[in-house]
Amino acid sequence: MLKDLFNLRGKNVLITGSSQGIGKAIALAMAEFGANVVVHNRKGDQEAWQVSEQIREQGVKGDVIGVDLGQPNAVDNLFRQVTGLVGHIDILVLNASVQIPKVWEEISVDEFDAQVSANWKSTVLMMQRFAPGMTERGWGRILTIGSVQELKPHPAMVVYAGTKAAIANTVRNLALQLADKGVTVNNLSPGVIETPRTDDPIPPIPDQISQRMSIPVGFEGQPNDLAGMAVLLCSQAGRYITGQTIFVDGGMGL
Repeated sequence: MLKDLFNLRGKNVLITGSSQGIGKAIALAMAEFGANVVVHNRKGDQEAWQVSEQIREQGVKGDVIGVDLGQPNAVDNLFRQVTGLVGHIDILVLNASVQIPKVWEEISVDEFDAQVSANWKSTVLMMQRFAPGMTERGWGRILTIGSVQELKPHPAMVVYAGTKAAIANTVRNLALQLADKGVTVNNLSPGVIETPRTDDPIPPIPDQISQRMSIPVGFEGQPNDLAGMAVLLCSQAGRYITGQTIFVDGGMGL
């Protein structure tokens, strides 16, 4: 039956940056379809534990880890904690990222390195860590959370947009290498989604560029607008989809 294709019962999921926003919505959706979910944020704080409690209310396991992905040896630390908690990961959702809105001429070396390290570098290193176990078991899902900025880079986010474009390229590269091993790799790219991050101040941009960044459907998305597609790509329903970037952006990328 069609509903069985979305069944995630018994699957272990790690979602980085899942204490709020898009990551939280995906975590709760995965739990709704039966997955055990490891919630991650930088500190493993009360916010993360509250999401974990909501996950356990759905009759599945919910755990929490706190690791700052911008720190040295962060991925090794995360991998040790996760395997200690749940043994292995079937589904890896790479959502955490650092975004520093700033006019490109003023971006410092430290700000550049922080975004590249937390966004692209940690993504590749976590794939290195978790993908081998998936290939050994003959089943796995890797999902990165990209951005419409892969197509329409915001002028105040040159480095952030660049890291998201790099991740999309990495997805295509690794999807081809893992396709015959039962592991799919996809990139889910949102447009403007109402999250705490959208409240952060952003430097003004010229009118002609602002017009190009409009949303054809006429409104900002919600985190749950990403959750259904994430479940599809990470379940058996998505077994024939790999190496793809799927935009959930209200037509912004058109």
